[in-house]
Amino acid sequence: MTQILLFSSVFLAIFVVEIFQKTKKNNIKLLLTFSGAFLLANITNHLIPEIFKHATNNNNIGVFILLGFLFQILLEYFSEGIEHGHFHQKKAIPISILISLSIHAFIEGIPLSGHLAEHTHNGLLAAIIMHKLPVSIVLLTIFLENGTSKKKAYFYLLIFAAMAPLGLFTSQVFEGIIVYNNEIMAIVIGILLHISTTIIFESSNNHKFTKSKIIAICLGIIVGLFS
Repeated sequence: MTQILLFSSVFLAIFVVEIFQKTKKNNIKLLLTFSGAFLLANITNHLIPEIFKHATNNNNIGVFILLGFLFQILLEYFSEGIEHGHFHQKKAIPISILISLSIHAFIEGIPLSGHLAEHTHNGLLAAIIMHKLPVSIVLLTIFLENGTSKKKAYFYLLIFAAMAPLGLFTSQVFEGIIVYNNEIMAIVIGILLHISTTIIFESSNNHKFTKSKIIAICLGIIVGLFS
């Protein structure tokens, strides 16, 4: 079921883009803002407390969270900020963007192998799904707006959709990864922490907190707290 949810969350973007083709970028940015606030609430109130509770060496967890945060900065050097809604008008999408997003998604899927507590597993799954949908919408929109054929755009999205389930499958096949599950989880938290905070501050023009953006942030936090 986890694999299905991870895969389908990405392809829901096709429905959104195809059905709501006239949706303005501002509306997508509001969805990104909501997802960023949801991620932040989920991370601070569910994922971080859980990982410190179950980690055998709490002193190292903070270091791995920071490593994840820094690793995401490196990934965004190649993805050009698509994770938090940056639109780019180009004749062609560099393959480095797809590779960066795929690495990001693959790593996120590894901790979902079933070795987490149910509450932690569900919290991380919800965080990934909530983030994947708007990112997939942005990615598909960029492909189509830059002249990529639908056939190719859907194929690229298929690759992206497969990465998180592939990370999950890899961790299930290579059971030795379980030993480092807390560390990988901490890295994922750092990645999501960077993305969530960046989304909140960069998902509107000139970084201004408009009324609609504040409402989206508040709704995202509320849903994240009680999810």
